[in-house]
Amino acid sequence: MNFSDKAKAFGFDQAVKYLEKDPAANIPKLAALVDRFLPKEEFAPQREAILSAIDRKDNWYQLIMKIYELDAGARITFFRNFILNENFFGWPEQERNREKYGCNIPWAILLDPTSACNLKCTGCWAAEYGHKLNLSYEDIDSIIEQGKALGTYLYIYTGGEPLVRKKDLIRLCEKHSDCMFLCFTNSTLIDEDFCKELLRVKNFIPSISLEGFEEANDSRRGEGVYAKVMNAMRLLKENKLPFGLSVCYTSVNWDDVSSEAFYDQIIEMGALFVWFFHYMPVGQGAVTELMVTPEQRVELRDRIRALRKTKAIFSMDFQNDAQYVGGCIAGGRRYLHINAAGDVDPCVFIHYSNANIHDCTLLEALQSPIFMAYHDGQPFNDNMLRPCPMLENPEFLPEMVRKSGAHSTDLQSPESAEELCARTAEYAKRWTPVSEQLWHDCGSCAGCAERSAGKQSVL
Repeated sequence: MNFSDKAKAFGFDQAVKYLEKDPAANIPKLAALVDRFLPKEEFAPQREAILSAIDRKDNWYQLIMKIYELDAGARITFFRNFILNENFFGWPEQERNREKYGCNIPWAILLDPTSACNLKCTGCWAAEYGHKLNLSYEDIDSIIEQGKALGTYLYIYTGGEPLVRKKDLIRLCEKHSDCMFLCFTNSTLIDEDFCKELLRVKNFIPSISLEGFEEANDSRRGEGVYAKVMNAMRLLKENKLPFGLSVCYTSVNWDDVSSEAFYDQIIEMGALFVWFFHYMPVGQGAVTELMVTPEQRVELRDRIRALRKTKAIFSMDFQNDAQYVGGCIAGGRRYLHINAAGDVDPCVFIHYSNANIHDCTLLEALQSPIFMAYHDGQPFNDNMLRPCPMLENPEFLPEMVRKSGAHSTDLQSPESAEELCARTAEYAKRWTPVSEQLWHDCGSCAGCAERSAGKQSVL
């Protein structure tokens, strides 16, 4: 770390200590001070949003204050690892390496510690992978070391059920105490002892899968799972630990998960964020009827955006919010996925690869043909409501796979990209005219135009 970075780190630590003394009084003062001294172009939209929220004392301000109800150690570690290491220091390093190596460099790395899971949920890509594979502790440690060398300090566990590997994941938190770890989990393995471990390491945040209220959730995940999720959230809240939710919306549950009642419930339970994912018909036997209709998708999009203005929780809809990140973020542009066999996939939903982490470096995987096809092709559509090369632009993925020579990494029932995209072709056909009208109505504004050109700063 050079002198300038050391000075920034020292200043950051002092600012955090200042806020800890009296958050309500000192947050406005510090925000105004930062805004005065930082260069005008540096994180300008984020700073403007923060200042506005503080001034209005709105739901975003309420969310900031909820963070001060958490365990102090977990809160301060989040500030240092996510804000300072991952964004202030990590993002510029990622940018330098994008230029240096001529390829995408990820903001976050998703990886599967194991393919084993204690549930079998409808529409989960992990169910297609089998249940016998694991990335060793040494494998994951190496991935993290290589990622940090490129400027990446955010690691997200998927699966399988990652908490099958609790002990190894905690060891990795200990070794890489400068990183932030997020975990998509069904939460059924979260207990009091595990909460104590999270309080000890401080840099691990669960993102709990929930599909709505009890009937909708258990119809997809199994009887009794909803009750276990409620218990896990209760334990996390009682221990003042940060956590959020991961929601896959379908034609069956979309109404529930975008309702005010659902938001109120998860906020009351203590969730700080909620990620929304569109159901993807991945794998043999995928149920295409579970994809939302165009009308449902529009209504869900409008509800989430409206509730974002009033509810004290951070929400992100990865399919309908692509305009805020310049389109598809896969292929290493902002993230990539490494499965439990070591295959480096461009996306958790798109299982085609030229590279395996056991045979090449992370950088070599990012420079492999399928990843370069993503790098050269993004954004896949100027309409940011059509970001995906599989779901909304199904003509692109088979061509990229063919030209790159990538092979299927589905460990149970390999299928061609043509077979996969045949299941989304009709959906894309129906969504296209609806999305074109929506984009015509809102996409010509300066902010959307700038984001479409890829000028946004961070995810």
